[in-house]
Amino acid sequence: MSFNRRTFIQNSVVAGIGAGLVSVTGNSALAYPRPEKNAISLALWSLIRYFRAGVWKLTDAHRICREDFGIDGIEYVTAFFEVPVESYLRRLNKASDEYRVKNVLIMVDGEGDMVAKDKAVRMQAAINHRKWIEIAAYLGCHAIRCNARGGGATAEQDPDALNRAAESFSALIDYAREFKINVVIENHGGLSSDPKWLPQLIKKVGSPDFGILPDYGNYSPGTDFAEAVRLAMPYAKGVSVKAGWMSDGTHPQYDLDKLLTISKDSGYTGFWGIESSIRRKPEERPETPEDQKKDDWQAVLWTKAAIERVVFG
Repeated sequence: MSFNRRTFIQNSVVAGIGAGLVSVTGNSALAYPRPEKNAISLALWSLIRYFRAGVWKLTDAHRICREDFGIDGIEYVTAFFEVPVESYLRRLNKASDEYRVKNVLIMVDGEGDMVAKDKAVRMQAAINHRKWIEIAAYLGCHAIRCNARGGGATAEQDPDALNRAAESFSALIDYAREFKINVVIENHGGLSSDPKWLPQLIKKVGSPDFGILPDYGNYSPGTDFAEAVRLAMPYAKGVSVKAGWMSDGTHPQYDLDKLLTISKDSGYTGFWGIESSIRRKPEERPETPEDQKKDDWQAVLWTKAAIERVVFG
């Protein structure tokens, strides 16, 4: 991004959030280049329980990433933005610079159904996402993560869902291109958790600014996790390394090292996002925020160690 373009966004973008007031002149942006080096980022959903306990806020995140975990990037969640106005976003950028932690992407939830059968509903959802495109540009992120659940129907039950999703996501991509922001979809329930459906959607839209954020844990029941990851990786613009640990440090749901190896062998480079937790029986769950912190922090460190061992080892 040139200095003039970046300055324009820094000074103007938030004033137009949600109102469609921001425009950027000049040539359409090329796709955000995939980083040539690997790094680790933290999906802040990993700390959701501790966040809900009121112990930390989003403005603490960069410090936690650097000082507690030695992690180089942050993946935001829209629910964590207390007041997304310019002064607040400036604080996030300042913390990013201070702690040398890259703002990587924003996970967007609750902005409408991008696969709705009613065209007005799905196109409104595309418009609703625009403010997060602008915020992502302001923060220097490379992407926003969207959902494409499709009301819980399967691809066989709703064959037209592919066309509907292609229409709404194409409209969102057209808007995002002006800000050099990628649009990525996570397998996050419904149609998106069908390992074959998301690659079909990416190919149908046919934009270099559109991709997948493969989540290791969010596939439909009975899915071959390894094959699902293989299908997604050619279109990956990030990787969500979901890990649900047992309290003894084992990971029985799937072979985490194997999925990391598949992702690495695909030729992917970039941020490897940690989304982790420790799974306990109800009677074993932490009783205090400090106990919950120990669980959250331990899960992040175990997942980081797995990434370092497989990807960087």
